[in-house]
Amino acid sequence: MTVEPVQDAAFEALLQFLKRTRGFDFTGYKRASLERRFRRRMDAIECESFGDYLDYLEVHPEEYEELFNTLLINVTDFFRNPQVWEHLREEALPAMFAEQRADAPIRVWSAGCSSGEEACTIAMVLCEVLGEEAFRRRVKIYATDIDDDALATARAASYGAREVEDVPEELRERYFSRTDQRYTFRTDLRRAVIFGRNNLVHDAPISNLDLLVCRNTLMYLTAETQGHILRHFHFALRDTGMLVLGKSEMMIAHRDLFAAVDLKNRIFRKLERTSSMQSRVAGLVQVDQLDYPPSDADRELFDAALELSPQPQLVVGRSGVVLSANVAARALFGIAADYRGAQLADLAIGREPVDLGAAVGQALSERRRLALGTVRYRPERGDERQLDTAVLPLLSPAHAPLGAIVVFEDVTRYSELKRDLETNRRDLEAAYEELQSTIDELETTNEELQSANEELQTTNEELQSTNEELETMNEELQSTNEELETINDELRDRTGELNGVNEFLESILTSLGVAVAVLDRSQRVQVWNRGAEDLWGLRFDEAAEQHFLGLEIGLEPERLAPALRSVMAGASTRETARLEAVNRRGRTIVCDTTVMPLVGRGMDGPEVRGAIVLMEDHVTADGGPKR
Repeated sequence: MTVEPVQDAAFEALLQFLKRTRGFDFTGYKRASLERRFRRRMDAIECESFGDYLDYLEVHPEEYEELFNTLLINVTDFFRNPQVWEHLREEALPAMFAEQRADAPIRVWSAGCSSGEEACTIAMVLCEVLGEEAFRRRVKIYATDIDDDALATARAASYGAREVEDVPEELRERYFSRTDQRYTFRTDLRRAVIFGRNNLVHDAPISNLDLLVCRNTLMYLTAETQGHILRHFHFALRDTGMLVLGKSEMMIAHRDLFAAVDLKNRIFRKLERTSSMQSRVAGLVQVDQLDYPPSDADRELFDAALELSPQPQLVVGRSGVVLSANVAARALFGIAADYRGAQLADLAIGREPVDLGAAVGQALSERRRLALGTVRYRPERGDERQLDTAVLPLLSPAHAPLGAIVVFEDVTRYSELKRDLETNRRDLEAAYEELQSTIDELETTNEELQSANEELQTTNEELQSTNEELETMNEELQSTNEELETINDELRDRTGELNGVNEFLESILTSLGVAVAVLDRSQRVQVWNRGAEDLWGLRFDEAAEQHFLGLEIGLEPERLAPALRSVMAGASTRETARLEAVNRRGRTIVCDTTVMPLVGRGMDGPEVRGAIVLMEDHVTADGGPKR
């Protein structure tokens, strides 16, 4: 019987150890499921107690990675529960955007984004609703998770064929580029998605949100932690904002924060914190039918309705008599125990921090909620508070005034937090802009490295397979050495001739007066003439051996990708296009482009060995089109 408390203490000590040494706080997770995952690792390394496992972690730091992979649940898919995304695309989002200005910025938070599939799904849905141009101009998607490894995968936005199976084929073709068996989310849309680390329990929420998606994350947390996070979510959303939860997550204990837009699909909208208070209190007691003092049964019923609310609240009768003050109000304002039956005007709370008598009278006469704004109040003990104050009239079914309820909400920490968040937001957005350009460069480099790595792997396999053949042929090569030397002499002579030809070709290309780029089969630049240098401001030594689609020139070479594929596949002998571009002087031009195959002689006849790209400014120096 004494083992369980000891084990509980050891388990809590283990959680505190992870929080202190590694920055992962699991104290808000449900204990039963958390213990099962810990024991899975403990069984794997044959540790019997939580205390032993803590000792093991201190001696074997490599165990942390295995443990966090077990604890952190990274289950996600594209378009998971498709009916949710369909409802957002067809109904919820269009209705919300219809209430906004056409150019208003749109901010979205994907909380618990894991490896990024959900964030990309949100981007595709918003593109379908807004159009790609409006999406790029208006939308910012903040995708956060606690798992750094998952975030690294998300930032790459590159997925295998099986991972994108749930993406409809037309969307897969429109929003992903394919390289072998990998699908990479479009770079121009990926720039709108900002990935970062965020602990929902302890870190500040992202603010001014239109849409907050947090699916299948809260279900692993305790009810207390869920409430804490939902209050953060309520603060983070704009007044018209929407919250999307997972299929197994319900909004039961916090209906004063959110109302269901579509309960089946777990889509909710934000409510004002005090919007449901009037109906809750008015339904409990008919104030105008009570002659003070009320009966014990009425008093118990009335007090039970408000006593445990965390917000300070006063209930005032139609005649100005104070009928009830809950625990929070009595503690904050120092209301004496014999307050019942006193006139509001005779109590200090009636005058400070705000004149409640006049406000109650106005709310009853106008029969509407009266917001008094944020007032400052310094209690006898403690620091100054900022209280968001509102008076709500209590009305009978016939709309007759019965009394009023005064609600105070302590927003001190929210005001400070909002100021800090606004400062942090500006700093972060500036930092993100700087980081984004670096990230884009790294993504381009990563794609090139992946392509090179695949080529090297293929070459390595070929070299291994031919190793035995080379050993067998060694004796034959020795016997033909003299013949090779003779051939080598001939090749030297031909090399001299080819050098002369190359110099001749270079002079021809320079004399053409147009920008010329010659690409090999891998679309890497082999020739970059003087015209290309003058047009784009990129020297030959900067362009040589670089992937053409990765060049940073004002043409955006990726727009020529379809033409290059068609020409190199032999499907076309000439592809032309007229594209807007920016030349090396920063001037917008119209560029005429022509893509032709580079044909050489192969074993079985002519074969395509690359492509020739001609680029020419369509407009002359005096502004007229070239003849």
